[in-house]
Amino acid sequence: MKSVKPYAITVGIGWVVLGIAAAVYAHIKSVPANIALPVAVAFLLEYPFYLLPGFPAARERFISQGKPRAALIFALSSVLPWLVFAVATDAFNFPALTVMLCIAILMNFWYIAFPVHTIVDLLYLAIVAAILILKIFTKLYPSPMPKLDVSVLGHIMLVRVMAFSFVAIRGATGWDYRFWPKKREWIAGFQWFIVLLPATGAVYWALGLWAPRLVRGQPHPMNISLVIATFFGVLWVISLSEEFIFRGLLQPWIEKWTSSSVVAIAVTALLFGSVHLPFHFHGTFPNWRFAAVATMLGVFCGIARKKTGTIQAGMVAHALTVALWKMFLQ
Repeated sequence: MKSVKPYAITVGIGWVVLGIAAAVYAHIKSVPANIALPVAVAFLLEYPFYLLPGFPAARERFISQGKPRAALIFALSSVLPWLVFAVATDAFNFPALTVMLCIAILMNFWYIAFPVHTIVDLLYLAIVAAILILKIFTKLYPSPMPKLDVSVLGHIMLVRVMAFSFVAIRGATGWDYRFWPKKREWIAGFQWFIVLLPATGAVYWALGLWAPRLVRGQPHPMNISLVIATFFGVLWVISLSEEFIFRGLLQPWIEKWTSSSVVAIAVTALLFGSVHLPFHFHGTFPNWRFAAVATMLGVFCGIARKKTGTIQAGMVAHALTVALWKMFLQ
């Protein structure tokens, strides 16, 4: 069995970085210690489990004593960060605990209880979509103070549970779930980003979405350090999860069902665009203009997936697009 040292080192470094980031953020935003500490602890508890699906050696060792046992540990770990947050911030109540337990058990034991089948796979993704559309985590993680959204804890939990369920318990996804792209994937991601940039930029401007970042009425790009942090944050959370679902799962499934890579890329891109309809900036629901731009991004990421055989190139192009948008636009 391969060494789990890379996983352990990544967890250790991440804990230090996240701890420092939490302290700095709490200081800048004047978050009181009685709120900052439990929120930080909840993130630190979530972090090792979020990483686990992306490290094959650690993942294999984790399930070496049986998939039901691994599912049980993952289910308990899904609830623990919420308990820390809820008890410390007086958000704890038994109905919320019941909902958290139901989500944890359902999502972690899905492929223990049901066989691998197309309908089973689609129902699983439908449940994920329902949890997000209904904004359940916003209710389970009520903001302990103004402008402090901690519902992201629920979202990242759902991402890692879904990833672990597919790559470790269900298996046979056909590609490697990884956080860090290989050299060829970095290069391909940059190449597709350069290709898609003029097209998406033109469509963004034509649809009237172009709104420069302003400070005191003057254009003011985001600080470069924040852009870099945004890029990696998007790469390892938003881009990874979205590319995992749309280009890692749905695109090859649709290609298999239709025997057409073109149809698979087009349908997946349309589905990808449709999930961006609720975005409220530059308009109200349904935000067709932003969905159109997202659909175009989905086409290029889909082509990158087809050309490279992995989702990592699309992750890079996706994250670069979002980081550039955040840098210059509102």
